[in-house]
Amino acid sequence: MAQIIFLLLVVGLAWYGYRKFVSDAERLAKQQRRSEQERRTGATGTLVKDPETGEYRLRRDDE
Repeated sequence: MAQIIFLLLVVGLAWYGYRKFVSDAERLAKQQRRSEQERRTGATGTLVKDPETGEYRLRRDDE
């Protein structure tokens, strides 16, 4: 019984690690595409419109 619990724990941790790895890889790829596009166009950042105030601001890295 202890072996089954240990195996389930290992499988659960492996699944969590895999999902975390995939989400980090997707985030880094998106950030790389954005920076490559900014380099290609010569821009120093990407502007986004704030829906509440209507003002434009630079896009943050976490968006």
